Amino acid sequence: MSLQKPMMRGLLAKRLRFHLPIAFGVALAVALSYKFGVTEPRKRAYANFYKQYDAVKEFNAMREAGVFESVRPSGK
Repeated sequence: MSLQKPMMRGLLAKRLRFHLPIAFGVALAVALSYKFGVTEPRKRAYANFYKQYDAVKEFNAMREAGVFESVRPSGK
């Protein structure tokens, strides 16, 4: 009994025909799950935050707390 010779000619092409579509499918699935699982909820969270955010009110609160060196609190 002799060992079967390994198939060397066309081995890369044969393996790529099998693995390349699988790799593209997995990459597409991961990209879509990241988009809809991470980025879309993050966009909604930022949109909800900035609907109610008042920059002038925040600035006045930080000014009164003494955060800024160049702007004095209104009582001084």
